[in-house]
Amino acid sequence: MRSAGLIGTLRAVAVAGALALLPTATAVGSAAAAESEPLPAAAATEVTISPVDLAGPAISTVKVTVTNAGPARMRSLTVSFGGPAGWAVQPSTVRVDGSLPTGASSDATFRIQVPEQRDGFTVRTFTASATYQGGDGRGSATATRTQRSGTPLARLADAYNNVAVTDESNTAPGDYDGEGNSFSAQKLADVGLRPGGTVDALGARLVWPNVPSGTRNNVTASGQAVTLNGSGSKLVFLGSGVTSGASGTATVYYTDGTSGTGTFGFPNWSFDPANAHGATLVASSDGRNRPSGYGNAGIKYRVFAHSIPLDPAKQVDFVVLPSNGNIHLFDMAVAP
Repeated sequence: MRSAGLIGTLRAVAVAGALALLPTATAVGSAAAAESEPLPAAAATEVTISPVDLAGPAISTVKVTVTNAGPARMRSLTVSFGGPAGWAVQPSTVRVDGSLPTGASSDATFRIQVPEQRDGFTVRTFTASATYQGGDGRGSATATRTQRSGTPLARLADAYNNVAVTDESNTAPGDYDGEGNSFSAQKLADVGLRPGGTVDALGARLVWPNVPSGTRNNVTASGQAVTLNGSGSKLVFLGSGVTSGASGTATVYYTDGTSGTGTFGFPNWSFDPANAHGATLVASSDGRNRPSGYGNAGIKYRVFAHSIPLDPAKQVDFVVLPSNGNIHLFDMAVAP
């Protein structure tokens, strides 16, 4: 009888232990609720760069401020700073003694050699980095500061620096490709490209340059900054290439001070595949004008469109063109 009683007791203990291991309905509901609620994002370390005096030639003093926004004390803080290529900075890094409690800031001071200002529009970028222990636990943080000098050109036409189109009766002014050749105004008109005429491509409405034949009507890209207003999903370029290496990166600056980049390219105005660099064919004209007159009948000389993405939530301020003279641009416009 004692044996049976002991077995019964052991069974009761085993059942009670098993029941104790099972979560209650309330506990299960609480766990599910905890899993569905996202944890708040930890505050990140803040790094800021003071304005840089660009009135060179001079030595400018720059202050980099690091703020500990994390939950722990920040230790072993080291700050570095740099400017455009070739601009000397001293010291290269600054080590901050001690530690920073949450919410505290520390400044690191640098001196940078600013060269004499160049004519025209320039955009210069400065970068600061901080490495540390503790703080937000991420170990590093960076910041950039972009400063402009000069003013972007008011429109693309102000940057025209090349004669791409000539009349068949006077081909001498043309030099689209560096060898004295150019598009025929008559043959372009045959395919719908006339001065001041609209060109619809890749969702944008562009305009063929409204200037007389034999005058500058396109831009050989060399990093020019051009004002362009509007907002949309992409920036469309109308142009053509000289050689097969007509590609590069354009930078779009928005009115809120941010920027974005995109790479595009055009096929050579003849012979390259029409979809080289991802371009879209807009028009093909028959033959071209040479220094001696019209020629090369039966060979197509072409104009293309290409685009780069935009942030549709932002307003475009200006565009810095690629630095590649093989890219020739007739117009650019924002597409919805």
